Amino acid sequence: MIVGEPRRLGVPGPEARLRFETELHEGGTAPRRRLLVLEGKPAFELSTWCGTCQFLFRRLEGADGTLSLDAMRERLAHRVDGLDDDILTAFASLLPDGDYLPLLLGVQPRLVVPGQGGDYFSGEQVATWGPDQFWGLPEHPRTPYYRTFETVVDDNAHLYEFVVPMVPPLWNDRDRVGQYAERMRRGSVPTAVAVSTLDLCRPAVSPLSTDDYEHWGLTHFLLDGHHKLEAAASVGRPVRILSLLAVGESLSSPDDHRRLPALRSQPRQSRRARPLP
Repeated sequence: MIVGEPRRLGVPGPEARLRFETELHEGGTAPRRRLLVLEGKPAFELSTWCGTCQFLFRRLEGADGTLSLDAMRERLAHRVDGLDDDILTAFASLLPDGDYLPLLLGVQPRLVVPGQGGDYFSGEQVATWGPDQFWGLPEHPRTPYYRTFETVVDDNAHLYEFVVPMVPPLWNDRDRVGQYAERMRRGSVPTAVAVSTLDLCRPAVSPLSTDDYEHWGLTHFLLDGHHKLEAAASVGRPVRILSLLAVGESLSSPDDHRRLPALRSQPRQSRRARPLP
């Protein structure tokens, strides 16, 4: 993992094709929903600042398109080995003005379908928060997504990494996925582009919890690379992700961000649940 220094990037908010917003309760100041907005329409609901709420990304009706840039297509078809300023600047023009931490990661994605094997929301999250207290069901992201990495932060925290497509893999062109898969079998390592958040979520004491700890959710929302991620998952090959971590839009601090390179260099390790007292 390569991490740069925070940079001021982006365009004025109203000009950004993808931006973060917080809805407020009518007539008040308390936040209602934290959103990722695509082309003016709510695309994802994200974790909130409530202090004890669970980690979340949930696809909404506005997540109906991707943000690929034709001018970058050829360069991203190949492996990127550094924090390419041209690529970062080009994709930052889609995002609102703010501080961003450039990241370059190598991942080997695994496609997860909600409610099926490996689903974080019906597995690790339920073990900590229990099912939703109203619906009696696990949270549902309303999209397949990719799991890429997890490791121990300390005895009381664990890092989970996700790659979230703006549109479901079902929408991908089958021929393009097949072409990328064949290139990857021959050793090609293409590059995807994302905007990321790091949300730290700690539960309240729950009678339904079997393992109490802080969840660090590092989430990469794909701007470019939907076909590449599906191809990599289908053939078990790596892909690179060049990303901009939205510093001011994450539920975490700069000190937490500075820990990412060391955490990301650790071996992949699942959480070992500790019995509650």
